[in-house]
Amino acid sequence: MWKNLDECSLFRDLQEAQIPDLTQWMKGAGGANRIERYSIPMAAGLHYNYAAKQVDETVLSLLQGLANEQQLIPKYQLLLEGNEINTGEKRKVLHHLTRGQLGGDVIYNGKNMHTFYLEQQEKVRDFSEAVRNGSITAPSGKPFTDVVQIGIGGSDLGPRALYLALKAWGERHNKLKLRAHFISNVDPDDAAAVLSALDLSTTLFILVSKSGTTLETLTNERFVGQFLQEAGLNPAKQMVAVTSESSPLANNPSYLASFYMDDFIGGRYSSTSVCGGAVLSLAFGANTFDALLAGAAAADKQALEPNHTKNAALMDALIGVYERNILGYGSTAILPYSQALSRFPAHLQQLDMESNGKSVNRFGEPIHYKTGPVIFGEPGTNGQHSFYQLLHQGTDIVPLQFIGFEESQYGKDITVEGSTSQQKLLANVVAQIAAFALGKQDENANKSFAGGRPSSLIYGKALTPEALGALLAHYENKVMFQGFIWNVNSFDQEGVQLGKVLAKKVLSHDMPPELAAYARLFGL
Repeated sequence: MWKNLDECSLFRDLQEAQIPDLTQWMKGAGGANRIERYSIPMAAGLHYNYAAKQVDETVLSLLQGLANEQQLIPKYQLLLEGNEINTGEKRKVLHHLTRGQLGGDVIYNGKNMHTFYLEQQEKVRDFSEAVRNGSITAPSGKPFTDVVQIGIGGSDLGPRALYLALKAWGERHNKLKLRAHFISNVDPDDAAAVLSALDLSTTLFILVSKSGTTLETLTNERFVGQFLQEAGLNPAKQMVAVTSESSPLANNPSYLASFYMDDFIGGRYSSTSVCGGAVLSLAFGANTFDALLAGAAAADKQALEPNHTKNAALMDALIGVYERNILGYGSTAILPYSQALSRFPAHLQQLDMESNGKSVNRFGEPIHYKTGPVIFGEPGTNGQHSFYQLLHQGTDIVPLQFIGFEESQYGKDITVEGSTSQQKLLANVVAQIAAFALGKQDENANKSFAGGRPSSLIYGKALTPEALGALLAHYENKVMFQGFIWNVNSFDQEGVQLGKVLAKKVLSHDMPPELAAYARLFGL
């Protein structure tokens, strides 16, 4: 069942297939028809359009064959049933269970894991609603006005991206109660900048560390604790912990409350667990977080569809592998034309590159083909005036993924020269897709655009909590499917751990000469 990509007969067939000429396929009436046909409805009213990708019916048929040969849907079902998919750490992979149950009961040490996650979500609901309605107050008796999440990696990037994505929506719909802030970098300037701008007496803190031993996070906790004590405040009255039941932080009187996750949910997949649920429920209310979970659950269900023309995550994954391993493209740009998604590319960067940046297969054997691409991105139209020059006329082709919504978040706008700002924004999305695909010939070589630059588009009416949940799950499932195709373990991150080990050696002064030489450059 588990085999390397280069062992697949359909992979060899793809290598021999003719590469479609995108500039020809996208011209005129044929291009218009293609745009209508090459579209897949997603959960929560979203759509995935892949018309501007370098695929035709022959390539699409071969990609479906590859999905079948690699048994992608059966492997997904194994994951949902609680099989040990994380082979490196010998763990189940259960983030899907935080938003629904698509397989049978997953029992571990006599515990129903879905029930466990629901219980923790209910604890978060009760606590967040008590804070929001004033039943739980700051020690002064005043209501909490702000919440600060202290974490790193997946404990920061995902929840931060989701909070920023919903902030304007929350303000518009009168859902935003507590303003959220984040401290992640061990650089003391990060924490100091956040804390200096807050009224500490009405600020609640969430410490997120699954192990309870994450050095950077615990360092920032003590930094925050010092700030609070200097202000005459008791950290234990203003801090909650998100951790595992076996962590030293669990049931600790140093925290106002504790919420639990486990090793079956990796950091970058933890946004729909209590890791994201606590801060989002405090900020927007538990019902808003429930709506986000519902959107993610609907996307997870769609991802079970075996026909790739009806499964957006599967199609996106297959085309991504085609671009990486057949066309040889080493990067992908995520380009949301929504300021609300300003930090979403950073989250997807970790999700994709930490998951599939592997050079050995799930059994620890070397592989001899390319895996995860470099992921980067910025919101439009800022990106257009930053790195689009290289994307349009550079020597490397970089596949693009545009994201756009018909409506703005605040619903406020202005008409200038016959069109609103939102209309101008969306016009730029449409124009960029066409420009990248079709190019432009000019006698002046500096003004010529080769075209043939592939892109996809995810679009919908508005970025609601449901749509955001569906968007998040789409990318999580895309990365999962690509990991299955490449036969890598998408759920460990040993490359991250090595740096942490060496950093501890530096701080303990137990290090080899080459490390000591670098350390001396900084006076360590």
